[in-house]
Amino acid sequence: MQEHDPVREAERITGHTFKQPDIMIRALTHSSVAEDRLNSNERLEFLGDSVLGLVACQRIFDLYPDLLEGEMTKIKSVAVSRKTCAAIARKVGLEDLLILGKGIRGREGGLPHSLAAAALESTIAALYLDGGLAPVAQWLSPLLDEHISRAYKSGHQQNYKSVLQQHVQRRFQETPEYMLLEQDGPDHAKTFRVSVRISGTTYEPGEGASKKQAEQTAALIALQALEIVERHDDGSVKFI
Repeated sequence: MQEHDPVREAERITGHTFKQPDIMIRALTHSSVAEDRLNSNERLEFLGDSVLGLVACQRIFDLYPDLLEGEMTKIKSVAVSRKTCAAIARKVGLEDLLILGKGIRGREGGLPHSLAAAALESTIAALYLDGGLAPVAQWLSPLLDEHISRAYKSGHQQNYKSVLQQHVQRRFQETPEYMLLEQDGPDHAKTFRVSVRISGTTYEPGEGASKKQAEQTAALIALQALEIVERHDDGSVKFI
């Protein structure tokens, strides 16, 4: 794609018209072709990383008002990872615009994740310097949302107690109470039954091979009853 005007292509990708096109050229210039590393995208990559973190934090904060700081931090770590940055850069075509030294693009197995991720971060910085935070957020937020959503779901589907506690504390200003109803079977094959009580209501018990597992099942049952999640026939769980 190098035969095309890289700035024009970047404008098409980002939806932003650059007042200072030289910034976008620098954002796409790898140190392997720059006369001086200060003229490469490395400094822009440094700035873009921080701007990316700000936009990601804002999206997580807005999308999940019930999450506590620790949960939001876990999601952010996925949303701003090098893997996520590389995936976004490749999806929108930024990787193809990189101005690279001879032999780098033709390497077997394609470009490393680090180069694609750097292309995204340096482009974010170029957008930020040219137009401020608004064009960055407008372009980046929809691209981040699918990764944020996936991180949220994967991080919570096995921790229903945490999700339930956050919702109960927000809705009822109390903490769920777990009650061990019974445990049966020999030591090597016990079955535990646990119920959870919330604001005077005791929900159907959950079973598991350990007390912890039974509590997670009980929390899931309560989440369904509170219409926070729905469970499908294939066993998958979807947050409503």
